[in-house]
Amino acid sequence: MNLNMEAIKNFDFERFQASVRNLDPERIGSWPLPFRVAVWVLIALVIVVGGYELLLSSEFDQLKVARDQEVTKKSDYEAKAFKAINLNLYRKQLADMENSFGTLLRQLPKEAEVPGLLEDITQTGLGSGLDFDSINLLPEKKKEFYAEDPINIKVKGDYHAFGSFVSGIAALPRIVTLHDFHISPVGARIPGDNSPPLLSMEILANTYRYLDSSGSGDKPGNSKGGAHP
Repeated sequence: MNLNMEAIKNFDFERFQASVRNLDPERIGSWPLPFRVAVWVLIALVIVVGGYELLLSSEFDQLKVARDQEVTKKSDYEAKAFKAINLNLYRKQLADMENSFGTLLRQLPKEAEVPGLLEDITQTGLGSGLDFDSINLLPEKKKEFYAEDPINIKVKGDYHAFGSFVSGIAALPRIVTLHDFHISPVGARIPGDNSPPLLSMEILANTYRYLDSSGSGDKPGNSKGGAHP
C-alpha cells in the first residue's frame, strides 16, 4: 500500500501527456506495452459490446417473450386444470340451477290456472275476514318470456284483516306480488266504539304467466263483480 502511494506521488502527469502526444497511430506496434494493452482491452470491449448488440440482444428479447408466454400458458393451464377438477361440481351446480329455474317456472300459472288463482286469492281474503267489493283481471302485459296478469282488488276490513290477507297471499304456491295500496276509512267513527275502524283497501296484485317459445296463449277472461261471503 505504501509502494502504491509512493508511485502515485512520483507519477509525472506532464510526462505521461507528452508520451501520449508522441504516439504514432500508424505504428501501434512500437507503442509502449501499457498503451498497447489498453488498446487491446478497448478493442476487446468494442467486440464484446458489438457482438452482444448484433447477436445476443435479439436472442435475449426472444427469451423474454418466451418466458412471458410460459407464464401466461401456466396460468391458462392452472385455470383449465381447476375447471377440469371441478367439472362434476359445475355440472351439479348447473343441474341445480336448471331445477330451481324449473321450479320457478312451475310457479307461474298457465292460462287455465289463472281463474283458479283468483279463487285462491278470494278464499284467502275471506279467510282473513275481508269483504270483497270486486276482484277484476286487468289487460295482460306481455314481457320477454312471461306475461303479467294484473288483478285489481277492492276489499273492506280492518288493519288486522289486511295484514292477514297479505301474509296469506305471500304463502300461496303461485307467485303473486302486491302493489299500489290505497286505504281509506269507511264512514265516521261512532263515539265510544273501541272496535277497529272499518277500512276500504284497493290493491293491485300481479301474477305471472309463462309464455311458450311462440309467445302465444289465450288470454284468460275477467272475473268481475267480486266475491262475497
